[in-house]
Amino acid sequence: MIRQVPPALNPEEMVADRRLDITGETCPMTFVRTRLELDRLQPGQTLLVLLRGAEPRENVPRTAVEQGHGVLSLRDGEDGITRLLIRKKRG
Repeated sequence: MIRQVPPALNPEEMVADRRLDITGETCPMTFVRTRLELDRLQPGQTLLVLLRGAEPRENVPRTAVEQGHGVLSLRDGEDGITRLLIRKKRG
C-alpha cells in the first residue's frame, strides 16, 4: 500500500519529531518556549517551530545555534509564518 502525503504538509512537517507553534508569542517567550520543547527531545531529534515576525525570525534560530543545536531549514511561508526546523544537539 502506498501512502500519499497530503498536499498541505510541508517537507519540514514530514521529518519533524515534534511541532511547536509560537506564532502568538513575543520575545523573549519565543525562545523560552522553544528551549523548553527542545529539552523534551532526545539528542538528534527534530523540532519544527512555527513563528511570526522579524524579531523571533532572527532571534530563535540564532539562539538555537548559540546553544549548539542545528538549524536544518528556515523558510518563510506565503501565509506570513516562518517554519524553522531545528535538530537537537547530540550529547
